[in-house]
Amino acid sequence: MCSKCICALPLWRNGPARYDTVLISTDSQLEGMLGLDVAHIQLFFSFTHEDTEYPCALISWYGCVSDSPDKDTGMWIVRPTPGNSAVIHVDTILQCTHLIPVFGQKSINCLLELTFNNSLDAFLSYYVNKYADHHMHKIAY
Repeated sequence: MCSKCICALPLWRNGPARYDTVLISTDSQLEGMLGLDVAHIQLFFSFTHEDTEYPCALISWYGCVSDSPDKDTGMWIVRPTPGNSAVIHVDTILQCTHLIPVFGQKSINCLLELTFNNSLDAFLSYYVNKYADHHMHKIAY
């Protein structure tokens, strides 16, 4: 099994911040995305209580737009849920996920400087990319 780094950094490689998106296991009894949720990592931290250390993450949730994948792409569509944050145990993080903006019918504002740093704030909804890697396709779909 390979491992991947999940980042929540205010400064990444002497450049802008990097805050990754992940799949969170919310119901292990359900298959695929029905038992998973998408979240945006904001901060990793840990605390100790009665000699036990608890590694945690502060996240912002994304909610699914519908109860099934998009009929045209076969990918789930999620959107940010502002003000809906949580603290979770890192053991519930399944893996990184890649989100693709849903561009819609309107053209993108030319004045908007779209970069990898602000792309998760620039659109109303996102596809959960099932083609990101073999594991993503197998786990979420």
